[in-house]
Amino acid sequence: MGRFSSMIDGLSRTFSTSKRGTSSTECNGKEAAEAMAKDAKKNEMILRSSGTVNVKGSDNFASVCSRKGEKGVNQDCCIVWEEFGCQEDMMFCGVFDGHGPWGHFVAKRVCESMTSSLLCNWQDMLVESSADDDLDLESDKKLDRFHIWQHSITKTCADVDHDLQQYRKIDSVYSGTTALVAVRQGDHLVIANVGDSRAVLAMASDDGGLIPVQLTVDFKPNLPKEAERIVECNGRVFYLEDEPGVHRVWLPNEDSPGLAMSRAFGDYCIKNYGLISVPEVIQRNITSQDQFIVLASDGVWDVVSNEEAVEIVSSTSDKAKSAKRLVDHAVREWKRKRKGIAIDDISAICVFFHNNCSSSSVVSPK
Repeated sequence: MGRFSSMIDGLSRTFSTSKRGTSSTECNGKEAAEAMAKDAKKNEMILRSSGTVNVKGSDNFASVCSRKGEKGVNQDCCIVWEEFGCQEDMMFCGVFDGHGPWGHFVAKRVCESMTSSLLCNWQDMLVESSADDDLDLESDKKLDRFHIWQHSITKTCADVDHDLQQYRKIDSVYSGTTALVAVRQGDHLVIANVGDSRAVLAMASDDGGLIPVQLTVDFKPNLPKEAERIVECNGRVFYLEDEPGVHRVWLPNEDSPGLAMSRAFGDYCIKNYGLISVPEVIQRNITSQDQFIVLASDGVWDVVSNEEAVEIVSSTSDKAKSAKRLVDHAVREWKRKRKGIAIDDISAICVFFHNNCSSSSVVSPK
């Protein structure tokens, strides 16, 4: 219980610093989290663009690259936050892939609100768990570290989707975004996915090679359970003749909006017809065999296999260039495999787990 108690005390002190002079606990928590984000940026702990995050004393090294496709403005957003929530052993990463006329605004809004909401919900869950004298957080399976994160992330996704719907400055009726986030806390890795972005782990094999392990499900409308839910809600799932195999979600009596994923934030025109923003949350204990993880939008995975991605990243001598090299390869594959089709926005985050860093830096291209 000691480890959790010290964590709660430290986080509570951090949050309480920004609470003076206000009356709403919920508002205060978000304000405190937003203040943490500003401090993190000032102290070179946070990155919201292409570049690298390399913090002294951290086991993590993150390489980030996001490139605009041929469909207009880049609707992808990425974030890497070291010492997430002022916790030295924590890192938050996220890839958000927007779609629709307002997709770039939706992706940015969800990216920005996800971190503050998650910190608030995580703190609330820690405090709630520690207040129950009948529970031992070290051994009680219902409220162990994973279940705390699972509950916090699931509630965060619901809160963020509700906030987006109420936010009148963005028209998210026919626009939305996916979200793929990862939280590393020591050797504990938690991944949450809403949509069709993907997380792939590179694990060392006994013969010295690397094995790709897909950690998430691409939530496409034609997956049996996803299609069943959509049809039960009177939505429709089918593909167009000029897009064989690309199943989309449609309204009951209108050939719109035609979403190529079954889970997303926003898209309120079809939220009552089977589209949901509920995340799949999984966990993994990082071992010495786990080398790095790739989080990427479907702009990568539509043309690059898991095996190819792991090989490209692992063969890049300069880790700082690993995400860019993967994105560049995806661009070439789009041109080769999908001639005549506009290249999608392409984003990737590569996080290396066993980094030996003697200095800190957050580097963004000028």
